[in-house]
Amino acid sequence: MDFSHNNDAPTRKDIRCFDWVPFLLIGLMAALWTVLHFLTGADLFGPTAYPTYTLQAMAWRSGMLHLDHDYPWLELAVFAGEYYVSFPPLPSVVLLPLTFIFGFDTPDNLLIKLYAAGACLILYFALKRREYGSASSAALAFLIVFASSLLPVTMDGAVWYHAQTLAFLLVTAAIACVLSDRVTPGLFFYALSVGCRPFDALYALPLFFVYCCNQRRSSIPYKQIIRNLLPGVGLGLLVACALGAYNFIRFGNPFEFGHNYLPEFSTQGGVQFSLSHLPDNIKTFLFGLPLESGADGVRFARFGYSLLIACPIITLTLIRGVWDLIQKRMTPEKAVTLFTMILLLFLLLLHRTFGGFQLGARYAADAIPCCALYMLLDQPGKRWTVFQITVLVFSLLFTCWGFCQVHL
Repeated sequence: MDFSHNNDAPTRKDIRCFDWVPFLLIGLMAALWTVLHFLTGADLFGPTAYPTYTLQAMAWRSGMLHLDHDYPWLELAVFAGEYYVSFPPLPSVVLLPLTFIFGFDTPDNLLIKLYAAGACLILYFALKRREYGSASSAALAFLIVFASSLLPVTMDGAVWYHAQTLAFLLVTAAIACVLSDRVTPGLFFYALSVGCRPFDALYALPLFFVYCCNQRRSSIPYKQIIRNLLPGVGLGLLVACALGAYNFIRFGNPFEFGHNYLPEFSTQGGVQFSLSHLPDNIKTFLFGLPLESGADGVRFARFGYSLLIACPIITLTLIRGVWDLIQKRMTPEKAVTLFTMILLLFLLLLHRTFGGFQLGARYAADAIPCCALYMLLDQPGKRWTVFQITVLVFSLLFTCWGFCQVHL
């Protein structure tokens, strides 16, 4: 046999056609995180000081649904004299196998970066499938994720940030799957995201609507569309039943994750969600400025500022929506996506803190996948893309500067 010629060996043309951009994106993300961690002295890869989900996973290993004792610096629910994790449990499911390797020292700070990196790469490939060029896809994917209040969240794998970033990854994956007609994994990812952030349940509106519209556009009959949806709906219901059962066993209520049993809400008179919170939150998170005057001079607002500044992709999406209406380019799919984004932000603004201590507007990052979906439903426009990238680059630099100022 002649082995002198290997027909399967890659040619120069194959190498030139290989997509190196994802590796460049990974390098860019790694460089960004390395620089920010170096400047602030934060731990790049290791455990967080707020390892609530790891504690829950370790409790599961001991056969308990509650923690063995109180951890006063964590947000724990107090019910029937026991201390419970007050957040939806999915991140603990992810961390459970890692506890067999790392014990209590799971690498939360690394995991949260892997979630964000995964979301960025998913967006890159989704944009390329929508006929954006490689450079535009890479720039937009990177800036959609990081030129926002999600960037500070990815710097620490604390319990609040862990759930939010994992949910961001799962919703992004759900959107990409549904747009590529892989509706079963898409709905499964969507259901899992609700196990991190319950208000992500609203993403059912655009996901189902966009999928059905795409199928009808391809002349798929309604009966076949329903058959296609059934496996994903079934998986989603299984996830929902598992979450509900977990809540019921712990608190006797399938819809109670535990937040209402935090002392600040159960015994100290606070209200978690209320219209009474809306005026102050609007003042801070719609009209608040990022800089404030203090005794030590001008500094960044440590408890949040306008989401329109902190997450400019939301502002750009709203502008695009108005422009589409004026130009009569608003499709039903875009309208439902825009409505979902606005409704999600409104409901989150009813929360007492909208995310507590934060740089920017942390809860607003939950709406960023809606912005990505709106962009993916649109046709790429060179002028619009350049305008977006310019605004988002400025926002990225501003957020990096703000993060260093707050954490130095």
